[in-house]
Formats: sequence, structure tokens, C-alpha cells
Amino acid sequence: MERITMKDIPKDERPCEKCLREGTEGLSDAELLSIIIRTGSREDNSLALAQKILALNYPREGILGLLHLSMQELMQVKGIGRVKGAQLLCIGELSRRIWKRTACPSGIDFHNPKDIVNYFVEDMRHREQEQVFVMLLNTKGALIKDIMISQGTVNASVVSPREIFIEAVRHHAVSLVLVHNHPSGDPAPSREDLSITRRVKEAGELIGIRLLDHIIIGDNSYISLKERGII
Repeated sequence: MERITMKDIPKDERPCEKCLREGTEGLSDAELLSIIIRTGSREDNSLALAQKILALNYPREGILGLLHLSMQELMQVKGIGRVKGAQLLCIGELSRRIWKRTACPSGIDFHNPKDIVNYFVEDMRHREQEQVFVMLLNTKGALIKDIMISQGTVNASVVSPREIFIEAVRHHAVSLVLVHNHPSGDPAPSREDLSITRRVKEAGELIGIRLLDHIIIGDNSYISLKERGII
């Protein structure tokens, strides 16, 4: 099949010209991506490449899956090398950072589970594997860093209190919050969740780093073990 170049597309239908004429709101997901990746390959123009990238997201709807594609998955599309792959990964990371900044514009109250959920929810709710993050806080209760400490299968993740407190001590944290997702969508804590919460709480009390909460995020729902009286 003969390759269709951007020059073969009528000028008023080309993504860049359409953007200048109608604004970004008038572009489809594929058109937005095609402008970002700029150039195509020997086989496909940038718009066709963008459509193939979006097809990788199946069965997720729309462009949401772009947040969860790895470099290896992106490079499955012929014409996407490491440079274009890095550009696309950066889009996902920028989206996460923008969301986190806008979710709590006045700052996060780490004693308020809803603030913490808003900070993480769009990043975690559609993950296909269980991921565990630790939020490390300083003496003023401000976030030093959030770190993913474990990534497991679709059912469970293995978490070691030792790994948590190595990071906490390294970053001079005085308190922490655990956050993880349940890919099933049901945030009800498992026996393992309750066990690791108890172990981290007890270890923290011994070394003077307090566990403030352990929050489990499901699909449009969450459970705070502090609110449940478990912490």
C-alpha cells in the first residue's frame, strides 16, 4: 500500500493547520498526538502512527491508556523509537504532575484521606497491577517525596517494612502514609493489608517514624484504615 504523507492530506485537514484554525479543543486524540510526535516513519505519517499508539490502549477508553504504556510497549509500533517513546512517556508524566498539582491546589492535608486520594486517584485507579507508595513527610507535615516501593501481580504486592523505613530514614522523614490500589476495584482491606499496616505501625513506633494512615484506592472508592480505627 502506498504511504500517505501529510502533504497528501488536504491542508485544512492536517492536524497542525486544524489546530491553528480551530484551537486544540477541536482536535481528536490522534491529531493531538500526531502534532507532538511531529514526524512519521517510512510506512506511516505522524497521524497514522498516533492512531496505532492509541490502539495499544485497548480495552481502555480514549487516551487514558497512554498514562500506563511502557517504553517497550510503545516501541512495538513500527516507527516509534526511543526518542519518540521518551516524548510520549513525558506526556504521561506531565499529565500526572499536573493532576497532582490541581487536585489539591491549596496543598495536601495529610490528616485528610480525601486529599491524599485526590492526589493519587487518577494515577492509580486504572492500574492493572497492585502498586504500593509511601508518602514521606517532614517535621512540618509537608511532603518530602512519594516513592513506589512495590509493584505486584493483579492480586497482591509484597511489601517489606524494612524497605519502607530505609527510604524514610534516607530522606529524614518523621512520619509517613502508605497508599496502594486494588486492581479489582474493591478497596476492602485484605488480611495482608492489615498485617503490613500493623507491622509498619509497630516498626515506626520503635524508631520514631509515625504511620499516619494506610489508604487503599479502588475504582471511584477508597478506604482509610485510620478512619476505620485500625491505625
